[in-house]
Amino acid sequence: MAQVEATTERIIAADAETVFDTLADYSGARAKLLPEHFSEYEVREGGDGEGTLVHWKLQATSKRVRDCLLEVTEPTDGQLVEKDRNSSMVTTWTVTPAGEGKSRAVVTSVWNGAGGVGGFFERAFAPKGLARIYDAVLANLAAETEK
Repeated sequence: MAQVEATTERIIAADAETVFDTLADYSGARAKLLPEHFSEYEVREGGDGEGTLVHWKLQATSKRVRDCLLEVTEPTDGQLVEKDRNSSMVTTWTVTPAGEGKSRAVVTSVWNGAGGVGGFFERAFAPKGLARIYDAVLANLAAETEK
């Protein structure tokens, strides 16, 4: 099983604290950031960063739906880590200052890929597809915080 990784980033015209606080607001803002690939969004515990337990279904392709139950931690300032209880997937959101009134938001997901031919296709196509989905989340994050 090879590890699969998808990363995307965006410069946002809002300060890092505002961007991070918006991302960490699972009980309010986060649901508004999610594109149509996400469904059945539900905060089960907490709702603001560390200690949050959130559920959603992620439809990566027309046939591939991942049922996610994510535990949220904040290991360092400006970083949210979402560990899926239902799989090996770990998604890390990092927000850092990027000049006057700007921030850089980076999202990286890693998981243990399948073996064999299916694993080959997963490693070839899944990172690009997931990066497109998270690019849409980052675009929505920018629209929400650049107001």
